Amino acid sequence: QVQLMESGGGLVQPGGSLRLSCAASGRILSFVAMGWYRQAPGKERELVATSTGGRTNYADSVKGRFTISRDSAKNTVDLQMNSLKPEDTAVYYCNARTWQFAYWGQGTQVTVSS
Repeated sequence: QVQLMESGGGLVQPGGSLRLSCAASGRILSFVAMGWYRQAPGKERELVATSTGGRTNYADSVKGRFTISRDSAKNTVDLQMNSLKPEDTAVYYCNARTWQFAYWGQGTQVTVSS
């Protein structure tokens, strides 16, 4: 069984920065990919950024502002979020995938408001 633990959410003013961290524990296999998704109130969960092998993928809405970094040896993935906007407000979920299974964290709230 695999557990993902997120940290780093909170309240920040527009233009500010936050860093989210996620660490996997338990019976860890080799993850094909790790990344971050988010879900705003009344909206579907959407991809924010993923790291697969040596490649990264970002939602258009966060390109140039967010940076994903992954440590495959430690099974951790971070998300540096700069120039935050009110529309970035959401619950952010860590995701890790093997060839067979997908795992999710409990989510961490990010609120961007003045």
